Amino acid sequence: MPVPMAHILILSAMLFTIGILGLFLNRKNVLILLMSIELILLSANINLVGFSARGGDVVGQVFAMFVLTVAAAEAAIGLAILVVYFRNRGSIAVDDISVMKG
Repeated sequence: MPVPMAHILILSAMLFTIGILGLFLNRKNVLILLMSIELILLSANINLVGFSARGGDVVGQVFAMFVLTVAAAEAAIGLAILVVYFRNRGSIAVDDISVMKG
């Protein structure tokens, strides 16, 4: 039994909302900001796969795989940068990182 499209859209909208709230409500922790961006990308992937399955075309599913690849690379590079920054400074607070501008 296929999942109704309304359920897919509701799940995607909830994940997107949680991701946006995580970005706007939490300005102190970089890890939560990265997780919020991942939630936003995941909600876009759910939409791509849902509409692709509904339309009987695999293009959306292939594009979702590319988005997952980019998201994984972004997470790996972001976490590596945070580890190096934490070793040098001892903190990963967003306020401390913004000092690096210039």
